[in-house]
Amino acid sequence: MNRTRTGTGAGSRTRIPLRKRLLVRLLIASVLIAVCSVAATAWLAVTTTTRALREEQGQALADDMEILARLSDYAATHPDWSGVPATVRALSAQTGRRIALTGADRTLIADSAPRGTSLPPRAAATVDPLRTDTSSEPGAQLSGTDPRVVGPYRLTAGERDRLDALARKRQSCFLRNGIGTTVFRTPSGRPVLHPADDTVEDGYVPEPCADGLLNTPMPTEEKALAALQKLARGCLTEAGLDPGTPVALGGMAGLGGADLRSPTPSPGFLIKGDGATTRAAQRCLDDARRAQLDPYVAPVAELFLGGGNNAAGPRWDMSSGNKAKVVGAAGLVLAVTVAVTAVVATRLVRPLRALTEAAQQPPELHARVPVTTRDETGILAEAFNDLAERRERLEAQRKALVSDVAHELRSPLTNIRGWLEVTRDGLVEPDQALLAALHEEALALQRVIDDLRDLADADAGTLRLHREPVPADDLLAQVAAAHRVAADTAGVTLRTDTHGSPWLDADPVRLRQALGNLVTNAVRHTPSGGTVTLTARADGERVVLEVSDTGTGIAAEDLPQVFERFWRAEKSRSRRTGGSGLGLSIVRQLTAAHGGTAQAASTPGSGSVFTLRLPAARTPAEG
Repeated sequence: MNRTRTGTGAGSRTRIPLRKRLLVRLLIASVLIAVCSVAATAWLAVTTTTRALREEQGQALADDMEILARLSDYAATHPDWSGVPATVRALSAQTGRRIALTGADRTLIADSAPRGTSLPPRAAATVDPLRTDTSSEPGAQLSGTDPRVVGPYRLTAGERDRLDALARKRQSCFLRNGIGTTVFRTPSGRPVLHPADDTVEDGYVPEPCADGLLNTPMPTEEKALAALQKLARGCLTEAGLDPGTPVALGGMAGLGGADLRSPTPSPGFLIKGDGATTRAAQRCLDDARRAQLDPYVAPVAELFLGGGNNAAGPRWDMSSGNKAKVVGAAGLVLAVTVAVTAVVATRLVRPLRALTEAAQQPPELHARVPVTTRDETGILAEAFNDLAERRERLEAQRKALVSDVAHELRSPLTNIRGWLEVTRDGLVEPDQALLAALHEEALALQRVIDDLRDLADADAGTLRLHREPVPADDLLAQVAAAHRVAADTAGVTLRTDTHGSPWLDADPVRLRQALGNLVTNAVRHTPSGGTVTLTARADGERVVLEVSDTGTGIAAEDLPQVFERFWRAEKSRSRRTGGSGLGLSIVRQLTAAHGGTAQAASTPGSGSVFTLRLPAARTPAEG
């Protein structure tokens, strides 16, 4: 038997679709966050891997430079490539790279790969010790000659011994002058002194040590310099240059000269002339030097490099185990994120469910929600409790309003009905006094109805205002004139006081109504002999209107309620001591409709002050 639940309460609550539940949405959000986290982790892993690959590439480049340096050393110290295959195999085993060396015509000289393996498409470098790249070969001359190519400049054993003795002697002399030095040997075999203290300028020689003996060329070097002079003389003569005389040892670092940091053979000649002449002479010397050293070095060769014995370059492969680790880590991150989000979401949803249940209770229960947190949910609970309290107050005000309206309408209607009934029964003659009394009651009833209509229009936003510039002094004068008779009858002095000539942007009829209500209220609560004062003054872009009296005043606890509807200070609700209780409410509504504010201040026993702040208007003189 199928039954359908109907009615109100929890049984009839509509179930929230699964996709719209906060918990589900939080879980979806957490999944998205987890996916983003995994993506970020993957990006980080890729970045790290890329960095590692770059580091490996840097290491590979360092290996390439080492291979080039070793093969250049071989070429600089051997007249041919006959013994290089063993060096190539050793370098390949050391670096894990394929190394192939060919002649300039691609004739294979040595290859670490098996025979028949094709060469890479392009050569990695050219091995030419007479034309070395100075950026890749430390100590290379500006001419491009490898410093390890010494050829005919290599000293004999005896010459080395004599130079070593001179170097030790000069080293001792340096030490006596407070300069420590180290001795190292150039590829030609000549010893060179280097200051141990970097603050000492290279080339500095204490005067007692400058005997010139260490810089004197040996017979082997003199013979090589003479040959170089002979080779260069023809070129210099053809260029129209005078070769002059050979330079002894000045500037010849390779022979132990002044430049201690560059232990390379650099003999030269003293050439006199301008910059162009010097450059032409240098070219002649470079060409002559290469021609002199060419028989002592291996022929030019092309160097080919690869990733392995059969590979053209390095390769990066991720193993299945590493792939499984990445997938497992990503899945673990996703699972942990979902679990944590589910726990957090449950804690977040619990107070929201309590709030929903409280909101679904009948209005008469006025349910409250306990505030257990200070986050957004707690703030929402506090707002809900405040709303419930305001609803209680509004409900109480609604009931009081119905009671007050019924009371205000009942009194004049009861009086009218009573007099009409006794007149109908012939107990009272319908004379002028009776008719005047009935008319007064009808007017009282009409005033209550008009006040209620004004309040209703103000609440609905349909209260129409006809704004125009209104001089404040004229407005106060009109209000005072309209209530002067009532004030005189009560024995109250009514006066006005205007500071300057302020103008208001207002509806004069509605504003006179508001001020009239305040004056009526002030006269009613001011004893005979008292004073009611209407004041106007300018305050920036506002005009301040005040109605002050010297009456009984209002208690401090009653001030927040003076603008409430049907509120009276006298709890007896006697119309002899108060009006309908709507006058001040109308004042506040009319002031708000003009874009102003209404305030009340009072000191019991000294009087009250009601202040209206309204928008100012331009005076006719200002246009």
